[in-house]
Amino acid sequence: MKFMGRVIATFFGLGFFPLAPGTAASFAVVLLYKFLLAPLPWPYILVFLFLLCILGVVSSASYSSELGEKDPRRIVIDEVCGQLLALILVPPTWFALGLSFVLFRFFDIVKPWPITKSEKLPGGWGIMADDLISAAISLIILQGYLYLK
Repeated sequence: MKFMGRVIATFFGLGFFPLAPGTAASFAVVLLYKFLLAPLPWPYILVFLFLLCILGVVSSASYSSELGEKDPRRIVIDEVCGQLLALILVPPTWFALGLSFVLFRFFDIVKPWPITKSEKLPGGWGIMADDLISAAISLIILQGYLYLK
C-alpha cells in the first residue's frame, strides 16, 4: 500500500526528476492531454480528475508524513491534477496547451493570494489545494482569452 502511495504521489517516479519535478510533471500532463485525453468527452476527463484528486490527497498525505516534510518537492500529483484541471475544455492546439501550461506554472510558482492561504490546510489537502486553485485561476483566464479571441 505504501509503495502504491509513493507511485501515485510521485506520478510514477516523475517526482524524482532532478530539475523542477513539478514543471516536468505538468509538461507530461500536457503531452498526455494532447495525445490521449483531448479526444475524450470532457465529463470523462472531469471524473478522471476527481478520482485522481482523491488519490492525490490520500497519497500525498501519506508520503509527506513518511518523509516528515509538509510539501516535499518529489510529490507531484498535485501538479498533475492542477495541470489537468487547467486543461479542461482547452482545444488541443499547441498554442492553447502552451498557454495553459505557462499560466498554471506561473500561478503555482508565484502563489498570489488566495493560493498561498490554501497551503495551510492540513495534510494532503494543503498539498493539493494550492495547485487546484492555481489551475482554476489559469482555466478562467485561458477560457476568457479563448472566448474573446
